[in-house]
Amino acid sequence: MTIANDENARYNMAQQQIRPWDVYDDQVLDIMMELPREQFVPHAYRSLAFADMCIPLGHGQVMMEPKQEARMLQSLAIQPDDRILEVGTGSGFVTACLATLGSTVSSYDIHDAFIQTAEEKLSLQDIDNVQLHLGNAFATELPAEGFDVIAVTGSLYKYSDHLEQLLAPGGRLFMVVGASPVMEAMLVTRHGDELVQDYLFETDIQPLELLPQPSGFSF
Repeated sequence: MTIANDENARYNMAQQQIRPWDVYDDQVLDIMMELPREQFVPHAYRSLAFADMCIPLGHGQVMMEPKQEARMLQSLAIQPDDRILEVGTGSGFVTACLATLGSTVSSYDIHDAFIQTAEEKLSLQDIDNVQLHLGNAFATELPAEGFDVIAVTGSLYKYSDHLEQLLAPGGRLFMVVGASPVMEAMLVTRHGDELVQDYLFETDIQPLELLPQPSGFSF
């Protein structure tokens, strides 16, 4: 594709796939139109970069559908000064979106190949407010109340409260819970000492790997 064709394809993706899926936030739509998603897709699948489908990344993992990525970003209502934790770097595209919307991003993945590829792709976009970490965010000691936004890009079979302690006052946590083919996307918001759970929409995304078992889990 030419640059002009890619730009047209991104515009059509945003307006014909993403907006009809109840994504009305202009900032999110702009990000999806401006960031070159095609640069983050494995070369063999570049022709499918704007398709309404999950794209294989290797290691049994996939990129979320564009509309799923956009709904997640919209629900998190990211502000320019937000400190962000991403659980699951994957292709690095969502990482780029988070970094463009917020202040800083700490992103964790258990696959070294994903970390290396994401580092290259982010550098090409001159995105320098991201720290990439090889490791399992659920098994890493992270600062309490250290993040305004937490984005979990893979699903959990059961809800885990493990990440709640990391939310700063007013912080938002997005995760998907359940078993395929029907899962629930949810938003957890900290209001003082209270945590409010809102169920957003039904979806189906790839499970996270290497989750802690099972003491931190509840229905």
